[in-house]
Amino acid sequence: MATHATMPTRRRRQVSTPAHHGPSALSWAVPVTLGVILGFWAFFIKRDGGATTNGQIWLGVVSGVAFAVLCYALVRVRWALPRELRAAAYGVLTGGAVGFLYSLHGNSVLASSLLGLLLAAGMTCTMFYAYYTRED
Repeated sequence: MATHATMPTRRRRQVSTPAHHGPSALSWAVPVTLGVILGFWAFFIKRDGGATTNGQIWLGVVSGVAFAVLCYALVRVRWALPRELRAAAYGVLTGGAVGFLYSLHGNSVLASSLLGLLLAAGMTCTMFYAYYTRED
């Protein structure tokens, strides 16, 4: 019985240019958006329906800029970190932000720290699971 055999062909080798790994629009747009959201949230928590003061505005601006810078830094170095540290970094960033916002409501440092630690642990576990199941 005769079988069909595929003949090997020569493939042309394409010259490829190195991939561009510079900052994309999304790599800075997402941290800026998250920073603006956190800044406005902090401002409105401190305002509490009263009159707007310069201190409240500066609190919102400084906290939003600090969060955006930390997010951007994490996005830029995330692939240089092993998955465990990368997951922990996202957890620390999330827990710190939520604990800070919770402390602006006038809650105690202990309650804010506990909430931040719980959310940081949850985010760390979630991100580790996501990285562990999707990476080689």
